[in-house]
Amino acid sequence: MNQNELAAKQKKRRQVITIIVLIIVFILFVIPFLLVLINVFKTKGDITSNPLALIGEHGFTLQNFPEAMAKMDFWNVFKNSAIITFSATILTILFSAMASFVIVRNNWKACTLFFALMIASMVIPFQVLMVPLVSVYGGIFGILGSRITLIFMHVGFSVSMATFMFHGAIHSNIPIELEEAALIDGCSRWQTFWKIVFPLLKPTVATVAIIDAMAFWNDYLLPSLVLTDKEIYTIPIATQAFYGTYSTDIGLVMAALLLAMLPILILYLFLQKHIVAGVTAGAVKG
Repeated sequence: MNQNELAAKQKKRRQVITIIVLIIVFILFVIPFLLVLINVFKTKGDITSNPLALIGEHGFTLQNFPEAMAKMDFWNVFKNSAIITFSATILTILFSAMASFVIVRNNWKACTLFFALMIASMVIPFQVLMVPLVSVYGGIFGILGSRITLIFMHVGFSVSMATFMFHGAIHSNIPIELEEAALIDGCSRWQTFWKIVFPLLKPTVATVAIIDAMAFWNDYLLPSLVLTDKEIYTIPIATQAFYGTYSTDIGLVMAALLLAMLPILILYLFLQKHIVAGVTAGAVKG
């Protein structure tokens, strides 16, 4: 056996091992979701007696869903989560895309400084700012307990990463000649951004949208600090409160968990084809 055949055989062996490891990791990640999926359609007794059975002794039931929705006030908390997630995601995309355009296309020292500060802020953990944040906004300004406050806090914490991603996409994949041609044709800088640059950022917009929407939708810590009124609870807070009350009824808990994850899962399925393109948009010179 020559060296080429030996190298090819070793490469194939490494590929097989890699695939086996990936399959094992995939199974470990999927098992909890599958357990929720097969048990949410069972009665409490069937889940307790045999949680691994595909169908319980009492058959297939949908009773867990309407009961969980009624007890956790699902439509109200869903509305709150949708308003907060949608508003914060849109504002993050708009602010970060415009900021990155200004930073990339202007050689100002202020732009370099602000971009460096944004990058530096990304390494600061939220837990460091948690207590001062609540003390200042709650104790001094008294503006906690509002959806608007939470929306702007979400935007503030996420705009640095989004600006970094848009910066890479604009710098690498959008030729400045397109903007110069638009300016020659009579477009203002504002029109050039919205009509030429922003439409070309579609993959990055989709990536930022799904990353931030998932983060905002699933966030528990920041909303639990800001939202003090039960009427404006988001789904993670309502799910935690629901679990504390009905922790013995596993069927209801699993129905609540499935209802909480479905909207963001559907959004991911719609936008998944743009995610890889958006993540790599700033990595390769186009």
